[in-house]
Amino acid sequence: MGETIDYFYSHVSPWAYLGHNVVRMVAEKHGAVLRARPVDLSGVFDASGGLPLGKRHPARQAYRFIELQRWRDKRGVPLSFEPKFFPTKPGLADRSAIALAQAEGPAWEFSAAMFKAIWVDDLDISEEHVVRQGLVDVGVHPDEVLSRVEGEDVSIQYQQNQKDAAEAGVIGSPCYVLRGEPFWGQDRIDLLEDALISGRPGYTSL
Repeated sequence: MGETIDYFYSHVSPWAYLGHNVVRMVAEKHGAVLRARPVDLSGVFDASGGLPLGKRHPARQAYRFIELQRWRDKRGVPLSFEPKFFPTKPGLADRSAIALAQAEGPAWEFSAAMFKAIWVDDLDISEEHVVRQGLVDVGVHPDEVLSRVEGEDVSIQYQQNQKDAAEAGVIGSPCYVLRGEPFWGQDRIDLLEDALISGRPGYTSL
């Protein structure tokens, strides 16, 4: 069994979308287990003092747009810079991914489908029919998953993800936690890979 990387992310994060396939390839290359941990970004911001996009200074919003263009080109993936349904509520998609992960189902592929829905296809992932289609696309029966998303097991795990994210120092999406060390942002995947290769202990704050 390889090392475990806790992957904290939100389906409404374009950065998680940009790094989704890359971090999976890195984990597979080094035999690491990548554990999907969807979180509510509002809770992450509350715990860490961050601000949602609409409340950030215009200069920060402008720089975000520049970075999105850079990383779209770097990753070579399509990306809608102003998706029709953003911001939206990701809870249904988050809980569906958790339900799939608990059943050892295709949580990774489902999240990829949800990223594509919002960031490429301009669909509203808060709508049940969009989530249903995503589940169908990854080969699972949507009723089997959706019947569990409001259940206690999924709700407890969603809350636990939030608690663990706060304790690990997660400040945004995506954040990859290896040996207790957070790597915030898909632009830190190279550093995450370096840590996997070296086997060094996780760094902590001073």
